[in-house]
Amino acid sequence: MLATCLAILGIGGMPCPGSASDHILEQNKALVRQVYEQGLSRGEFKVPYTSDFIGHGGNRTFDHAAGLAEAKGFRTAFPDLEARVDLILAEGDLVSARWTATGTNTGAAMGIPATGKRVQISGTAVFRIQDGAIAEEWTSGDNLGLMRQLGLLPAALTTPSPKEAAQR
Repeated sequence: MLATCLAILGIGGMPCPGSASDHILEQNKALVRQVYEQGLSRGEFKVPYTSDFIGHGGNRTFDHAAGLAEAKGFRTAFPDLEARVDLILAEGDLVSARWTATGTNTGAAMGIPATGKRVQISGTAVFRIQDGAIAEEWTSGDNLGLMRQLGLLPAALTTPSPKEAAQR
């Protein structure tokens, strides 16, 4: 095993299986899973963030307080919100997650009226982990799809389903 690890390190600089860096990558992935499984899905927002955390979403940046307020707003608008991690990858201090969220819009929050409609959206996020806490996040979700499913878009911005198009 040692010879294999030395060969790997000499050729590609990759860590040996079971090494300390593998353990850290698994810890980082577990931390990111908590954002979705405990925070968004259960409303238990206990994930550690650095004091200088910065988030990037679309054309805006946000601090931890603003990101937490938005997450709590989604929990208010969609009390049955369930966010699952479909794919998670880690390298160095970065963790990338592809997620899917489902929920029923029974609460009014963040400028979204309660529509009673069930939705499903997906997105991706990349997190930078520093000393066991989230230091930075880049996130993108299907906001247009969300508004479309809620029926909150002007007709000019909606695309008819194939069935609707055939009926026209």
